[in-house]
Amino acid sequence: MNNIDINIIGYKNITFQSGITPLEIQHLDNKISKKSIICKINGVLSDLSTSLTNDCDLQFMDAKSKDGHSVLLHSTAHLMAQAVKRLFPKTKVTIGPYLENRFYYDFDVETPFSEEDLAKIEAEMVNISNENLEIIHEVKSRDEALSFFDNIEEDYKVEIINDLDEDEILNVYSQGEFTDLCRGPHVPSTGTIKHFKLLSSSAAYWRADENNQTLQRVYGTSFQNEKDLKKYLNMLEEQKKRDHRKIGKELDLY
Repeated sequence: MNNIDINIIGYKNITFQSGITPLEIQHLDNKISKKSIICKINGVLSDLSTSLTNDCDLQFMDAKSKDGHSVLLHSTAHLMAQAVKRLFPKTKVTIGPYLENRFYYDFDVETPFSEEDLAKIEAEMVNISNENLEIIHEVKSRDEALSFFDNIEEDYKVEIINDLDEDEILNVYSQGEFTDLCRGPHVPSTGTIKHFKLLSSSAAYWRADENNQTLQRVYGTSFQNEKDLKKYLNMLEEQKKRDHRKIGKELDLY
């Protein structure tokens, strides 16, 4: 194998064999933070499992960074979807994007989730985190992806694929028994995701169209450490206390 030169931003240039991954570099060098969960390769946000085959600039990032936090949030949405599918196997998954400091995932379920259901889902997320399942990235052809999601009866994924351009690259990410259609990137394993909280659930329409199926949207949040998670949850509680509608009701103003 040929050697390649990798400029690790903020550190130094190192020569490695072609095909090495950022994750392997992270394990080899003690000066690279083990809290790094994602990287940029020549400025492009990428999985730590990406094979490096050419000279490049490589930047490691943890979940304190804006990009790193966005990836952690999105990966936690996948963690939640896997937990939902384990507990409620007839559920169909739709989309699960990240927001600022939050994520959500929309589910087609027979019965709306109760508070007890959310507690069960969160507990199963902890179980899956403890399993430390590797998150594996694959690229599928259009026919392969359509066949795969049709076979597991994920109708919404089939609809999404059919609406994409025919030359669209179809990325899928798998962790254990759960596979999702997703551009990525994602954290290396479910064990990376440790500090999270489900916040609420509500009704939502598929593709925001009231003529479409009513879905169940579950919101959550996730952080690199327990301290940052508690800080964010405390901020949400303070916001609730300052909610004028709540104050007005308590004072019989409305």
